[in-house]
Amino acid sequence: MAIALRKNSEIELLRSANKIVAGTLELLAQHTKPGMTLKELDAIGEEYIRSQGAIPSFKGLYGFPNAVCTSVNDVIIHGIPTDYALKEGDIVGFDVGTKKGGYFGDAAISVGVGKISQEDEALIACAKDALYFAIDIIQDGMRFKELSYEIEQFINGRGFVPLRGFCGHGIGKKPHEEPEIPNYLDGNNAKAGPKIKNGMVFCLEPMICQKEGTSKILANGWDVVSTDGLRGSHYEHTVAIINGRAEILSIA
Repeated sequence: MAIALRKNSEIELLRSANKIVAGTLELLAQHTKPGMTLKELDAIGEEYIRSQGAIPSFKGLYGFPNAVCTSVNDVIIHGIPTDYALKEGDIVGFDVGTKKGGYFGDAAISVGVGKISQEDEALIACAKDALYFAIDIIQDGMRFKELSYEIEQFINGRGFVPLRGFCGHGIGKKPHEEPEIPNYLDGNNAKAGPKIKNGMVFCLEPMICQKEGTSKILANGWDVVSTDGLRGSHYEHTVAIINGRAEILSIA
């Protein structure tokens, strides 16, 4: 399947959906405090999304039951909101999707609850810094595999490893489109595969593990952890390639 090249008018519609994602994530971060339950945070996120004239695109997607993915501690992505009350020292990832005007938005952050350990601060910083590193180095004509290789090298350089089996992705009139963008080089040749071009819109989302990148899905069919059993982190932005560089759409 060809990777879509978006018109400026389409990019603006994607920007509108993603701006709501960014506002939702800011609100969730503000409410991330000891004692808040994951279901309460999910409800806050859904209410805000709907108040902005969008719908929470994750709700019902592939059967996901809620509006916000809430991934606590060793759960790296796709965590289902429960009655679990956050505790001082926890870390939680929020992943939010929206649909507005027929176009989708998607972004994620990881947040510490109260005072967290230096080790967890470094874990979260790796995901965030890897994301912004990737956005900064993107150029028109770069291959997606080159980008994946550079993300992997960055993560490894921080002493962590990328989660395997899950990836960034294209986005537009569907929440997940071509291409798939792993946070590691899939195969041996970074000079193979499609090139990044003006008009492409896609999500980059470093998912960080501490020792083992092998993923495991828990019994609820959603929560994704590493086989090392240790805490992970996750950051994501939707970007558009405009004038040869990546511009972040998922900002407020």
